[in-house]
Parts: sequence; structure tokens; C-alpha cells
Amino acid sequence: MPETSHTETPYTALGFYHKISQLRADTWNALKRDLGQLVRLNDDSRAKNLVKAVDIKLTRLEIIEDYHAFPSKEDFRHLWSLFDRGEYGLLEKVVKRLVRALISESYRRRHVDLSETDADAEDMETLDALAQLRRGHPASNSSAQPYFELLIVDNLSAPEEEVVREAFHNMRRPEDRFVYDVVTVRSFEDALIAVLVNPNIQACLIRYEFPYKSKYNLSALRSYLEGLSEKVLENQSEAERSILLSSMIHELRPEIDQFLVTSGDVEATASRDIRHFNRIFYRETDYIEQHHTILRAIDNRYRTPFFDALREYSKKPTGVFHAMPISRGKSITRSHWAGQMIDFYGINIFLAETSATSGGLDSLLQPYGPIKKAQEYAARAFGARQSFFVTNGTSTANKIVVQALIKPRDIVLIDRDCHKSHHYGMVLAGAHVSYLDSYPLDDYSMYGAVPLKEIKKTLLGYKRSGQLHKVKMLLLTNCTFDGVVYNVRRVMEECLAIKPDLVFLWDEAWFAFAGFNPTYRPRTAMHAARTLRDRYRSEAYREEYDAWKAEFDALDPDDDATWLDRPLLPDPDTVRIRAYATHSTHKTLTSLRQGSMIHVWDQDYRQKVEAPFHEAYMTHTSTSPNYQIIASLDVGRMQAEMEGFELVHAQVEAALSLREQLYTHPLLQKYFRVLINKDMVPLEYRQSGVETFYDPVTGWNKMEEAWANDEFVVDPSRITIAIGATGIDGDTFKNEYLMNKYGIQINKTSRNTVLFMTNIGTTRGSIAYLLDVLLKLAKEFEYRWEESSRPERKIIENRVHSLTKELPPLPDFSRFHDAFRPNPGGSTPEGDIRQAYFLSYDDENTEYLRFDNGELQAQMRSGRDVVSASFVIPYPPGFPVLVPGQVVSEEILYFLQALDVTEIHGYRPELGLLVFTEEALRNPPAG
Repeated sequence: MPETSHTETPYTALGFYHKISQLRADTWNALKRDLGQLVRLNDDSRAKNLVKAVDIKLTRLEIIEDYHAFPSKEDFRHLWSLFDRGEYGLLEKVVKRLVRALISESYRRRHVDLSETDADAEDMETLDALAQLRRGHPASNSSAQPYFELLIVDNLSAPEEEVVREAFHNMRRPEDRFVYDVVTVRSFEDALIAVLVNPNIQACLIRYEFPYKSKYNLSALRSYLEGLSEKVLENQSEAERSILLSSMIHELRPEIDQFLVTSGDVEATASRDIRHFNRIFYRETDYIEQHHTILRAIDNRYRTPFFDALREYSKKPTGVFHAMPISRGKSITRSHWAGQMIDFYGINIFLAETSATSGGLDSLLQPYGPIKKAQEYAARAFGARQSFFVTNGTSTANKIVVQALIKPRDIVLIDRDCHKSHHYGMVLAGAHVSYLDSYPLDDYSMYGAVPLKEIKKTLLGYKRSGQLHKVKMLLLTNCTFDGVVYNVRRVMEECLAIKPDLVFLWDEAWFAFAGFNPTYRPRTAMHAARTLRDRYRSEAYREEYDAWKAEFDALDPDDDATWLDRPLLPDPDTVRIRAYATHSTHKTLTSLRQGSMIHVWDQDYRQKVEAPFHEAYMTHTSTSPNYQIIASLDVGRMQAEMEGFELVHAQVEAALSLREQLYTHPLLQKYFRVLINKDMVPLEYRQSGVETFYDPVTGWNKMEEAWANDEFVVDPSRITIAIGATGIDGDTFKNEYLMNKYGIQINKTSRNTVLFMTNIGTTRGSIAYLLDVLLKLAKEFEYRWEESSRPERKIIENRVHSLTKELPPLPDFSRFHDAFRPNPGGSTPEGDIRQAYFLSYDDENTEYLRFDNGELQAQMRSGRDVVSASFVIPYPPGFPVLVPGQVVSEEILYFLQALDVTEIHGYRPELGLLVFTEEALRNPPAG
């Protein structure tokens, strides 16, 4: 029998937690390949190496599979038994069956007995996979019972584990809506590892006493267990340890339903802070009650109130005597010409079309039934107090929030390079706008985000000028289009120390997915709001604040350093948490186009905002909203709660795989340089000092450190590639090379970069195709250089130099002209953008000036303040370079001249820039 080491070999590779599912799949496939070679090999020396390789892979997989229901611990004992006896041929057959079961996911639909070795059993997974393909998709079967796994935390022996597992298996009934299997772990650490590496876990039963330490030395938990130790936990009671574990599981995977089984004083335990447990069971409670309670909890998340109501409505016979001829498909089914719509879409989408708000349906404008319930479920899923569906995009969601919260002449602090909907929202609300400048990334023609010091400095200016009471809102984009993410909690905390009732609007259009990943979630608005509310209510915070205040009061309040160079803490007696987030659900989660949500965590919502919010919602929401979009938002929420953790994790894995190849492939590196953390976040905003999340030796192990501490981080699922070395600008590369030649679609480019975004639909095959395309393009650029003449090479070199060295500095916001400043002689910078916007409606107030012929420059040299009368928005970068009422600066003009894009909204090349006449600026109408 060969010498084995599986009983004593420690394994720490789960530190590569970010790629654990790929590691799992790849290792099983590699094991299958090694066993195939071993069975067919006659060379004894090579056989020894293969036996050792199989031993290592089995050891690795045993650790990973310890946290999964399939293959079970009993299955692994069977694998080791075959290995130890040297029955490699039989082991290969069993592993093949196991891999097929994992790939086809047949273990979700039926029991897979690995001890069976006959041919019929061996082919079951293949036949099952074929049946799934014939139904339409290998991983989805709407008629099958959805499958999940139940985690049981208890220090059980192996025989006891089997007893418990079998007891729950015996509870299954054909009429159950779901089917589940059981995963057992024996320690505090193992429970946390399980919820991190096994996305199938949807419920957790914490039972009796359990130790702290895992039997494995796993680094994946390093960032989650900071401050905890075995000593800390050994003095805790059973209930205290269980409650702490529950809170940590909730922080990692808040969607998991948790239950406590206690052998102690169940009544006393129930009186503690056990908010994360759905229910407490006493040890004598029978399994059937636990079984039904678990299934009911899962069903509560699986429900889709509006989608279910719409499906029921579509089955009802109705007589349609209202608007919409297409309702029930009547105008299509009776048509001799339009039948192709049914051929393409199917009949159900038309059966579900109606303008009725009765018959089991609901009104989006004033919901009382299934839409109301669906929005309540969305609030639960995204950690909000209230959530609202929006069927015409986040542009509208942004305007709704702004109109609900801002009155004319309220001051709003807003990042200048935000989405254009915010700028137009300021016009509609009549806000006085104070623009904040993001730090520039001149080498890549893009902006980062607004530094906290810049925000605090602006607030401090309003405080010293006596106008802080007029400042109502801070509006920031998180994350930016390019993937720069704020430290949301820190921004809110320090701003609230200066203005304790400040309202925050976080535009999270590109960040809806972030709430379903434990690394991303703390940098979301809703999570930060809840965390800060809990923090400010605690006695520990009051002690921290009192100590800080005593130290702060000893400093000079007129010294900027007092406010800007140290962290600030808000007064717990006056602070109010008021946070709003807007999500483009359709951009990063499942929803039809234009499906968006508004999420609210505002302690003053009921008292101050509910009525104006309703009016703003009525103002901007169609009286004929698309029910299909609402249904898709309902289903998208359910999917995010049930499998968001798994899907987002796979999305990040795909992005990390793409990055890893681009970091290490010599030819790809020559033409395509992936921007890393240090490229997009200057050192002064990287308190961790982490330059890149990836190291060729240690892998992806620095991400949590940066995300926990830094002012800004980069979302690794958004891959910005500098392409200046190709000599091709971003817009041309996007259209002529990626789209026209290979059908690859992207949204965002700058002058010398392109942005690739992974999402929850990105597959490993998609990544492979993109890498193949980039490699083909790199070879094409190599051949181009090799085959070019000397003059042609000079042309290429000049293009490369232009795209890598001759990049115009990105301009800051200049200033509002005094005609549009509420306090022209004051020290604060806000402007009345609405006044300027509508002043331009009268032709006599405006004129066109061209800058391509020097006309505008001559006016500026003569001393004239040239003031924009419109928004000027180049694509890319896609945000206003000029807004109504803004003075044109030399830097802005230089930037516009250097742009090599053809799409500039608000600029007509044949006429020039639309600007205000000098007469209009001398006599503007009162604001």
C-alpha cells in the first residue's frame, strides 16, 4: 500500500478565499486527470509522483468539501479507503461520477450514491445533464424543488453527525417546496469558514456547546476574527458564544436564516439580544418542528409577491374595456402582420400586460398589496428602512430623491463629475449648488473621487460664514463608473461631526450588487447608516466621544488643522442618520432595463420627508408603469437574497482570473496594462499602503486590508486597461476593434483606457473569450510593427506618445459667475444653476462663440468673463465640463481643444459654445 500523508498534512490554500469555487472545480478536474494517467501508466517512478499528486489533491479537496453537503464526509471516507488500498481504477470511476454530479448539479435533484459502481449508476449524471440541457439550461429547472444546505454547528462525533443528518433527511416530504441537505461543523471558526466558502448554505442551526478553533489553519478568516481569540471565548457562556457567532454570520451573510438550539435556560436566553436568530428551540424540540420552521423561513425569502400576482392575473379570463389594445395580447393575436412579436417574446408577456390595478394587482403610485409587499422585501434584502421601485431608471430615481429633500435655495454639496441626472435635478429643485472636485488621474483622462478633506473644508467654510444651516445635502457617486469606492462610513461620520443633520444621497447606480458580498457591503450606504445608528446608541461610543471631545476642545477651533487633519466624531445627542441610495438594479443585478430602486435609511423620514417624497414620486413616476419591469425587480430581489452571495462571488472570481492573466502574460502586458490600486488611488488616500490586491506568490490576499482601512479603494470587478501602447484611442478601440471585429461590448472609455466590467452573468467562458481576443489583438499589433516601414513606425510612435505623454490636465470646476451667486461678495462658492439654466431660454440672452478659430480666446484675453449658458458634456468622459452659469477657464478650454471625441452634448462645432451675452450678465433676473 502506498505511503500516504493525508492524515497529517496541513493546508492553508483556503487563504485564496476569493477564488475558492474555481479552486474547487479545477482541483476536482485535475484529480480526475491525474487518476486517469495513473491507471494507464506502467512507469513505476512516474506512478509514485502521480500517487503523491493524487494524495495532495484529495487532502486539499477534503478540507474544501468538509464545508459542503456533497460529497459528504462519508463519501470522502470512501474515497480515502479506495486510495489507501491502491484501487486507483475504481477510484477514478468514483471521481468521474462525482465530478459529473457537481458539473450537472444532479446532487441538487436526487441522491448520488458514490458507493455504486455499476455502469447504469455511473451514467446517471450524464443522462441527467442531457435531460437538463433539453429542458433549456443545465443549471436551471423551474419545475424542480429549489435546493439549499442547512449548516449545523455542534461539536458532534462522526456517528452523531450521521444520526443528525439522517434525522433531517427523514423529514423530507414530496410536497415540500424545497429540498435540503445538511452540513455539520464542530467549531466557531469552521462555521464562519462554511458560510464564506459554501454559497448553498441558506439556513444555520447553532446547537449546544462548540470550541473556538478550527482543526485547519486557514487564513481566510484573518480579517473577520480580528480581536477575537480562544481565550476571549473560553470564558463565555454557551448562549454568549452562540449569540456572538450569530452576529458574525449575519455580518458575513445577512440573508442566512439562523436558529438557536439551546440546552440551557431557554427563557433567559430568549431575553437577551438575539435579534439575528429567527427562533430559539429547546433541545427537546423535535426535528419535525425545526424542519418546518426552516422551510417556512426560506419560503419567506423565496416569495415574489408581485411576480406571483402577475402570473395569477395572466391566467384569469378577463374582458378588457380599458386602454392598451395590447393587453392580453388581443391586438397581436388578431393581427395578420404583427404575429412575429408573439413568435419572438411568447404569449405570457402579453397576457401579463394591463393597465388595471385591481384583480390581485396593485398601483405603483399608491401600493397597498403585492407591490407594497415586494418593496418591503426589497428593504429587507438591501438593509433599508424603506425601498421604492422605479421603472424609468436611476436618472429618475435621483430626481425623485433630490426633489423630495431639497427646497429652492437649499445648498447642496455635489461632486462635479457625477451623473448628469443630478445636475438636472439641481435645476428642477432650484438648489444652490456647491461643486466639489474629485482628485484627477491626468495620465488616464479620468477622475477619481472627492477627498474627505475637500468635503470637510467646504463644510467648514459654510460653518465659519454662518451659512451651515442652509447646507442640506451631500451628494456623491459610490462607486464611480471607473470603480473608485468611498469609505462611506468614515465620510458620513466626519461630516456629521460638523453638521449633525446632514442628508446623504449616495448614487450607487453601479453598486447594487455590493450588498451581497461581505467585503463590499460595509462600503454601501445602507450598511453604513445602520452601523452608525447602532454605534451612536451605545454606551461605548458615548465614552469614546467624551474622551475625544475633551481633547478636541483643547485645540484652536480657528485652525484648519483642528478640523481637517484628525478624525472627527459627532455628538450622539444631536446626530441624525439620514441616508438615501439609488440603485440601477438593471445594471448589476437581475432586472429589465430601466428597473431601479431607491433605498432609505432616514431617522426623520416619517416626520419630515414622507409627504414630500410621495409628491416627488408622483411627479416623476408614470401613471402607466411597466408591470414587467416591476415583476423583474421583484424577482431580482428574490434572486439576490437567495443566491446573491454566490453570484457576486463568482463575478469577483471571474474578474480576478482576468486580472491575473493580464498581470502575468508578457505579450498582453506589452499592450494592455491593467490599472491597479496605486494607479487609481494616490498614496495619501491609501492608509493601508496596499498597492495591488494581487501578489504572484501569495495570490489575492490584500484586498480586505485595503477595503477595511483606506479612504478609497478600487472595485476589482471593474477592470480598467490602459491601451496607450497600442497607439489607438479608447473610442476607436471600443468600436472598430472590440465591437466590429469580435462582438465585444463595453460602455466606458477614456482617451487612452477601456473599461471591462464583470457582472453576475459573466462566465469563465466569457473571460476566456475576452483573453483570446486581447491576445489576438496583441499579436496583430506585433505584426503591424514588424511589417511597418520606417515612416509607418514613426506614425505609430507618435500616436503612442500622444496617448501616453500628451494628455491634457483635467480641469477643476472654475466658478459660478457673480450674476448667479446668491452672495457675490461672500466666501462660499455656491451658485444658482436654475437661474442660469432658464435665463438661456431667451435667445437674446445668449450667443455662440467658437474656440476653434480663436474667437472665444480673444474675448477672454480682452477681459471678458465668458459664461456657459448650457451643459457641455463630452462622451467620454460623460459628465459636464461646463454647467449653466459657469465661467469658462483656460484649463477647460484647453481640455475641450485636446479632446478627440466627436460626441459633445451642448456644443455645436459649426457654431461654437452657447454663452451668455455681457448684457444678460449685467442684468440677470432675480433668482
